[in-house]
Order: sequence, then C-alpha cells, then structure tokens
Amino acid sequence: MTPAPAAASRLIILGIETSCDETAAAVIARGADGRGEILSNIVHSQIADHADYGGVVPEIAARAHLEALEPVVRAALREAGATLDDIHGVAATAGPGLIGGLLVGLTFGKAVAAARDLPFVAVNHLEGHALTVGLTEGLAPLYLLLLVSGGHTQLIAVHDVGRYEQLATTLDDAAGEVFDKTAKLLGLEFPGGPAVERWAARGDPARFAFPRPMMGRAEPDFSFSGLKTALRHAAAPLAPLRDQDIADLCASFQAAVAEALQDRVAGAMDRFATGLEPGALKRFVVAGGVAANGAIKTALAQAAAARGFSLHAPPAHLCTDNAAMIAWAGAERLSRGASSALDAPARPRWPLSQLSL
Repeated sequence: MTPAPAAASRLIILGIETSCDETAAAVIARGADGRGEILSNIVHSQIADHADYGGVVPEIAARAHLEALEPVVRAALREAGATLDDIHGVAATAGPGLIGGLLVGLTFGKAVAAARDLPFVAVNHLEGHALTVGLTEGLAPLYLLLLVSGGHTQLIAVHDVGRYEQLATTLDDAAGEVFDKTAKLLGLEFPGGPAVERWAARGDPARFAFPRPMMGRAEPDFSFSGLKTALRHAAAPLAPLRDQDIADLCASFQAAVAEALQDRVAGAMDRFATGLEPGALKRFVVAGGVAANGAIKTALAQAAAARGFSLHAPPAHLCTDNAAMIAWAGAERLSRGASSALDAPARPRWPLSQLSL
C-alpha cells in the first residue's frame, strides 16, 4: 500500500461516516502548516426513515447506508472538484456505533483504499468529534473537552492526537439520549433534541422544579436518568397535555440539563486547571450533537468565562455526525505516520482511552 505523503506535503483525504443514521462523505485538505480546509461535506439524513419509530432502527439504518453511500461519496468528490486520483488517503468510522452501519462504511472505505493503493485509517468516531476544532479553527491540544451527544457525555483531557484522558462520564443516560426520550414522552417529532429546544423557546423554565443531578458533588460525573423520571412524573397528571404544558416542560427540562452540565463542567475546569503548567492557556472545547443547543452553549460559556477558559465549539453542522471530522482525524493520524490495516474491525464500543498512535 502506498504510504501517505510526508507531513510537509498537503494531504487530501476522503472521509466516510456511517456510525448511526447519517450517511456522510467528505473531502478535506490538511496543509503543510497543519491547517485544515473542508473541500466538501455531504450528509444524507435518514430522519424520514426512522421518524415513525421515534428512534433509530439499526437494520433500517444499515440498509439505508448501503443504498446511499456510493452516491454520497460521488457527490463529495464532485463538490470538491476532485477524483480518486487526487486522494492521498481514505478514512472511515470504525466505531463506536451501530455495527451494521459501521460495517457498510468501513468495508466501502477499505475497498476504495485497496483498489487505489491508498493508506487507510479506521477512525474512532469520538476522536473525530474531539479533534474537529483543529479543522475549524486550527486549535491544537492541550484542552479540556466536553463530548456531549446522543450516546456519550464525557469530560476528556485531550493531550494530543491519540492521547485522551477521561475525567468523567455519565453514570446512566447520555444527555442527548435524555433529550430524545423526553421528546418521545411528550409526543414530539424525531430527532428529539432540536424539537425540545424549539418548544422550550416559548416555555417557562421556572414552572417545574426539576432536579439538577449530581450538582455540587466533588467528582465531575454526570447522571440524567432521575431527571427523565421527574419529567415523566410531572407530565402524567397534566394529561392530555396542552401546548403550553409541553413548552413549559421542555423549558424546565432544558434548564435543568444546562445547569447540571454547567456545574459538572465547572468542577472539571477547576481540576484541569490545577494540572496545567504555569502560564498555559486554559481552553475548553464542547463537541457533539448536544453542543448545538443554544441554552446549553450559553451555560457552558458562563462557566468558562468565570474560570478564565476560552470556549471553542465547531459550527452546529459539524457538531452532529459528519464525515469532515472523520476525514480530519484520518489526516491528523496519517500526517504522523499512523495508518490502519485493512483487517481493522468494526467496534460497536471503542473508548477513547484505548487509542494510541
């Protein structure tokens, strides 16, 4: 297999993402100076395929990936003004995620790499989120990361590409998962996170006194299952729910999640800052689908400002699942001489702590 160009050269990478319900392909460039450029970023949503079920159905997702992936890859190359002759490497999500979808994208990426004699990188989806700020604003480690999505709520010290230290995680549900379950309980449309935020915008966040799980505890871990239960108990006596009830429930729920996240992050910032070298910059990054929520972003910005941290977040369309972040993670690894064998497995579970270069 042909090695990637030396780190001093410009890398053009094809990325593929199929870990859940988005079929995505992108082409990015990594310059000799380490700066990134998105040449294309195509995302084919499966929301309509899963809407009737109130959540993602793994087999439906895998079949949809099979149908959509090749046209999506062709569209990404076309938008980038590139052909496979211009590509220096291929990166595809290998996990964590739904095994059927992972196998579709991983197999396609390996096939392209093998056919074109290109280096291949099996990318950890979470590493893609963790490194996106390097693509969007050239931010390099060291920084504190809040990864908050439908499947993950973690606080991570990002020391370098391939070096991640988990500081905290959720003890039960992820924040994004609770948003989705709240939407389903209230009869809102799928996906739940954006729906809850829209309804919350016209609600009263003080009407319901929901708990702030784990708030004030020394350890910065998260817990959201109790909040989900409290919302169900508050909604039950109001049935049938009026529109204002739904709006107030969403607003009160969102305020509780935002305040809980703010408290947990503030504690992690204090711990993280004590380990920094004197004069080191204090930088906080938030990534993942829930990072697109305006109320949560505002709460996190307040915590960062109070502790002297700069706040960094990818634009909303790069917080949700996309292939640009996968291509970028692949480029970062290839620029350091790291690639994957073509027998790299799909991994439904793959903690960041297991990564190395």
